[in-house]
Amino acid sequence: MAPSDFPDREFTLCRIMYQSVRSEADGAGWATDYPGGDNNLLVRLGELTRTRVSHDGTRQPNHWVVRLTDDTLFNCPYTVASDVGTMGLSSVEMTRLRDYLLKGGFLWVDDFWGNAAWSQWSQVIGQVLPNMSIEDVPLSDPIYTSQFVITRKIQVPRYPFWVASGGQTSERGVETAEPHFRGIRDDHGRWMVVMSHNTDIADSWEREGEQPEYFLKFSVDGYALGVNVLLYAQSH
Repeated sequence: MAPSDFPDREFTLCRIMYQSVRSEADGAGWATDYPGGDNNLLVRLGELTRTRVSHDGTRQPNHWVVRLTDDTLFNCPYTVASDVGTMGLSSVEMTRLRDYLLKGGFLWVDDFWGNAAWSQWSQVIGQVLPNMSIEDVPLSDPIYTSQFVITRKIQVPRYPFWVASGGQTSERGVETAEPHFRGIRDDHGRWMVVMSHNTDIADSWEREGEQPEYFLKFSVDGYALGVNVLLYAQSH
């Protein structure tokens, strides 16, 4: 869990711990893609940019788990959540997340597939940020060129599915054939929430070492998007 005082002022990320109120096939709730995805993204961020990443005594990146009711939430420069099609939040948690985002925080939610998962997540975030609209992030947006130039929205399948299916990427057939990258802006036009739906970007980080073909096909593009989003969050 996130400590009351972070060990330094270097960049880190926090994964939101939440209670699941429904289940999704092959999901693991808040711990989906944790801790490997978070760790590997921070490693690559440090390698590919000049960002000073927080490290522990063994030179591994510091990254934390935080509850929305923890005061340490407001020490987190950047938060992530996975499998959010199962997320349920209390009224107190909704208020805390709203306060965090409106005070300048950033949230990326990833790895939720299909219509039912989208419906659950959109209801939750709609209560957190009422009267704020969800938009598709256009490929012309600066978030796609923070460092790497990204020209398409990628669909990353979880590694076991990709292997078992013989190389397919849509985990639920026609229903999830189109990946989406959406977001919510604050009143100043800053993206404060981004959402990768019908894709598992974090698996391209977590599973980067499984086999070279998976790395080349998904991890290169996945890291490009991950680094771009992190740089955007730090600079806006």
